[in-house]
Amino acid sequence: MYNQITSNKRKTWILLLGFSVFAVGIVTLLAFQFGAPIEDALIGGTVFAVMYSVISFYVSDRVVLGVTGAKPIEKRDHPELYRIVENLSITAGLPTPKIYIINDPSPNAFATGRDPHHASVAFTTGLLQVLNKQELEGVVAHELGHVKNLDIRIMTLVVVLVGLVLLVSQMMLRMRFLHINNRSKDARGLMIVLLVVHLLVALLAPLVAQVIKLAISREREYLADATSALLTRYPAGLASALQKIRDHAVPMQKANDATAHLFISDPFGGKNKTPILHKLFMTHPPIEDRVARLQKMGS
Repeated sequence: MYNQITSNKRKTWILLLGFSVFAVGIVTLLAFQFGAPIEDALIGGTVFAVMYSVISFYVSDRVVLGVTGAKPIEKRDHPELYRIVENLSITAGLPTPKIYIINDPSPNAFATGRDPHHASVAFTTGLLQVLNKQELEGVVAHELGHVKNLDIRIMTLVVVLVGLVLLVSQMMLRMRFLHINNRSKDARGLMIVLLVVHLLVALLAPLVAQVIKLAISREREYLADATSALLTRYPAGLASALQKIRDHAVPMQKANDATAHLFISDPFGGKNKTPILHKLFMTHPPIEDRVARLQKMGS
């Protein structure tokens, strides 16, 4: 179990580092194509990417909670859920996060925030209805695993970086045409060739960003599953919960592509029974794979 946690952390940081370099490179290319010296373009691209990421990083959790329709609760509202979160937070050595409920029949949950001291966990009403206490403990421990392993910070940064890449790629597509129209006839031939290159970059950038985001998301889910098993000492609880979530899977009322990777299961109601090629674009590992790993941990 500890080997799996260490391995997943290493893979995620490698992916995130590569993604950050990729995002800065895209911004730098945009600045360079408008005539800025390469040194200035690199500095400007880095400064812009960092400023954009920092500002978005501090407000993204509030945006996520608002988009999903999550409402804060107090202990008197859901005493059993509150006690489970409190007890497992103590076990994990974490401050108790803010607890939210989403009024939705689809069983699901997620964690968000920039660090353990500014963390929130949210659970749907559907999840609370279908799970027993041990299964709910497994799900809560999974979400606290995201908090403990700083997954919430990493996934927030990934959301921000993906948004930045998409924004810049769209700017590249639109502004390139403006520059061609302002060139002389002799220069337009070369500019058309450059346009093709920039079109390829602009079109492929969002795809690469999405693939990296999904790869990081899947690694995070495996790591949180392992952490849940470590905290509860009962991997079968989460395994059973995942099977129930799969069996009761229906699209969430406010399912959103931007936040899909944050949830414990696909909020669009996917059964994780997709062709191998399509697994590249899934935000979550197949539940069958996750359950098999948990069962192996318990054996």
